[in-house]
Amino acid sequence: MTFNEGGSFEGGRVRKGGRGKGPAIAGGGIAAVLVAVVVALLNGGDLGSVLGAVGEQVQSTSAEDTGQQQFVEECTVEQANSERECRLSATAQSLDAYWAEALPAQVGVAYVVPDVVSFPGSTQTACGAATSAVGPFYCPPDQTVYIDVSFFDELRDRFGSSGGSLAEEYVVAHEFGHHIEQLSGAMSSADRSGTGPESDSVRIELMADCLAGMWAGNAATTIDPDRGVPFLQEITPEELKDALSAASAVGDDRIQQSATGSVNPEAWTHGSSEQRQRWFMTGYDGGTFQDCNALEASTL
Repeated sequence: MTFNEGGSFEGGRVRKGGRGKGPAIAGGGIAAVLVAVVVALLNGGDLGSVLGAVGEQVQSTSAEDTGQQQFVEECTVEQANSERECRLSATAQSLDAYWAEALPAQVGVAYVVPDVVSFPGSTQTACGAATSAVGPFYCPPDQTVYIDVSFFDELRDRFGSSGGSLAEEYVVAHEFGHHIEQLSGAMSSADRSGTGPESDSVRIELMADCLAGMWAGNAATTIDPDRGVPFLQEITPEELKDALSAASAVGDDRIQQSATGSVNPEAWTHGSSEQRQRWFMTGYDGGTFQDCNALEASTL
């Protein structure tokens, strides 16, 4: 997905490094990217336990840094189209602009801008210590999206996604979807302790995919208030295929088959590849928040 020419994107939206706020309760993430973590999650482990276990290994190297915080600086459009941290910052700004209008209009809830942290290797969060092994995730207690942008290489090289800019933006939009769930009350109303094809754990992930699709379907008409032009150009068929490839790559069935050689739906926490693609397209093809509310869906 290509950002429109004209002006530049302001800095300060994405914090670099990863200074968190101490241990608490884990939130949802798009996937676990190392096979050991994947297997743990797909066999009933919750993200909090995984983060805690990983945290024991990184406490000595990820203690809170009390120095001056660093942020992704102002980026040109060319940088946003070619450099991952600039793309992350510009994508977050696009998501902010879209949800600042869509959330109050469709849900009657004010949008609160989430923090976004780009961290290399390990970080401290309000959900506990984490490393790149858990992949991008959203932490409800501190309302922050955490991303190590090297995950996008894992998504392509380890999990077989075709890559591409919209695939990366889909990952970011999915995590923002969890923030929208948090603000709307959907996150707190879900019982995310269970697993299985009809579980709330799966429903909350498919809902985030759908909310990501809502943003993508409207990104080419969402105006950047600072530049006065739409954030992004129209999505091409090839870019859409890249996003769907990323959604498929992190399907429970595909990850289980790759990690263990078999598929066990009763251990699902995120939904199948087909479901993740279909729910993304529900949002992309003009879906509303209510259309995306998988918690109330009779079938998934």
